[in-house]
Amino acid sequence: MSSTPDVSVVIPTRGRPDLVTRAARSVLAQTVTDLEVVVVIDGPDEATRDALTGIGDDRIRVIMLPESGGAPNARNVGVEAARARWTALLDDDDEWLPTKLAVQLDLAEGARVAMPVVACRLLNRTPRAEFVMPRRLPAVGEPLTEYLTVRRGLFHGDGFIQTSTILAPTELLRRVPFTVGLRRLQELDWTFRALSHADVDLVYAAEPLVIWHQDEDRPRITFDTVWEEQFEWLQRSRPLLTRRAYAALTMSVISSMAAPTRSAAAFRTLLREARRHGQPGIFDYLAFGQIWLIPPQLRRTLRDRILRKPGATRAAVPTTPPGPVASTDARQPVGPARLASGDSGRPSEIGA
Repeated sequence: MSSTPDVSVVIPTRGRPDLVTRAARSVLAQTVTDLEVVVVIDGPDEATRDALTGIGDDRIRVIMLPESGGAPNARNVGVEAARARWTALLDDDDEWLPTKLAVQLDLAEGARVAMPVVACRLLNRTPRAEFVMPRRLPAVGEPLTEYLTVRRGLFHGDGFIQTSTILAPTELLRRVPFTVGLRRLQELDWTFRALSHADVDLVYAAEPLVIWHQDEDRPRITFDTVWEEQFEWLQRSRPLLTRRAYAALTMSVISSMAAPTRSAAAFRTLLREARRHGQPGIFDYLAFGQIWLIPPQLRRTLRDRILRKPGATRAAVPTTPPGPVASTDARQPVGPARLASGDSGRPSEIGA
């Protein structure tokens, strides 16, 4: 490895040595070999450090924090330690297909903005089904906050970004750090704030390059939180969003967190907020109704059954990771300069 690698990869982890070693091995298997893997262990965890050392690859650097500060803080620490011009993010329970970095670096170098955020589609693998997200890419002229939030059907995932898909300039990730203390929707928060800068744009690789493992019962660095905290985050973020995007987030994302309380006051508060400060559409009302009326587990089951039916967006990748990806001829960069016609956290955090 050269003194300055082509890309730094930041992986936050804690207490999951088997998962993080799988993630790290998927990075080491990339067709781009001049890289470094910065694994930030979120608190004392000798078992994880020993597992990573056991891989025996000097491209891995381990930073073990003296105490837990949460996933956003761990990512920020990793970014500060990164030595490459480009930094890619990977959650410890996800993995990459072998050409992920090669495809994204090619798109990044060809971007017409100084600070491109390069994302990609992913294979969402749940215990019941697997399908590709996002189901579509941004349309010409579509506001990106609306692309990431507004539904065209009952289920989320039309537009989508997830941490493990993001590659961005290290300088940008330092200029716009992740919000420490925000326990959910971290990638949406970061993307909204990054896109508010004039020299930043979002570019997508059209093929799925990430395997997003969705074990909804698995513990995560991101803990559950009360819905009021995320509602306060949304209200603070309102200047970054269009009215349509604000209504969509209120009636789907925040509502999916509040609905388990069965609180009539929460129901009224969120509906009033969406109408007062947003511009709800028909699918926002439909999503709002089904979120409050249908239990979350049943919603997820219905989502998986519908999206895996013939005709739904499916993965063009094998079921045993990692494996080959679709032809890179299908790449579709998007944004004001390079447009193509066409939340976060885990789906359980975004709402089925």
